[in-house]
Amino acid sequence: MRDRFDLEDADAYLRWRDHKLATAPRSADDLIVEVRNPSVLSPSEQAALAERIRRCNMAIYASPLYMEDTGIPRLIGQQFGLKRLDANWLAGEDGVSEIRVSDNGTRQHYIPYTDRPVKWHTDGYYNPPGRTIRSMVLHCVRRAASGGENRLMDHEMAYLLLRDANPKHVRALMQPDAMLIPERVDKIDGARAAQSGPVFSLDDGGNLHMRYTARTRSIEWKHDAATLAAVAALEQLLASMSPHIHHACLEPGMGLLCNNVLHDRAAFVDNITAPRLLFRARYLDRIAEAS
Repeated sequence: MRDRFDLEDADAYLRWRDHKLATAPRSADDLIVEVRNPSVLSPSEQAALAERIRRCNMAIYASPLYMEDTGIPRLIGQQFGLKRLDANWLAGEDGVSEIRVSDNGTRQHYIPYTDRPVKWHTDGYYNPPGRTIRSMVLHCVRRAASGGENRLMDHEMAYLLLRDANPKHVRALMQPDAMLIPERVDKIDGARAAQSGPVFSLDDGGNLHMRYTARTRSIEWKHDAATLAAVAALEQLLASMSPHIHHACLEPGMGLLCNNVLHDRAAFVDNITAPRLLFRARYLDRIAEAS
């Protein structure tokens, strides 16, 4: 069955493209929904968040709740049909990760647990197919003294802009061996098998998924002209001043709910007495109301 993501179906693509561009958010402010309590959303609050997710795969809630409670991201996830947490080995017992600077232990060896910048990526790009990260909640408890902002881009919009530039870019990035994460064996996190796969793929429901990292270490791109040209075009897009790249800084009580969109993080300076803390819940499910 042909659809909007079928490179042979120009009519379906153009209809979807026109709608996507017409309804795209113009800034991060368009993503924000004020909520009283993210753990127990009102019908109107939930509908407002779902509407944004349908348009651009992400929404930001803003609440007055600043408590240090990992139940908040789990409960807002449940309200959107998210049940299968990716309880990776650095997460807590409840499957939620505490994203804060770690000066000792295993976490200090991983960039998200430092104050350094994190390049463009989608979460879980190194996971095997059975643990594909479809969505996530990122909830802010405390922000940094300065810095730590995120850039966000709907992966469907990245697909659209690349396809408009040259459909061959999309075709190359949909190859099953486009991007390889090599096998890793070290004393920190043990063995991790090599993972090869596409950048763009479709799930069983026909929804677009993106697997990507801008890292240049521990990643190998298929070495053919089409793939390398597509990767260069994507890098150029993400380095541009595109109006479809949104800048957001989560304040305490705010959170990002998304279908694993492209995102990065700026470097930051911590507050010594109240260091930056975010809770991250990553799911194997796609947000139900956005389908």
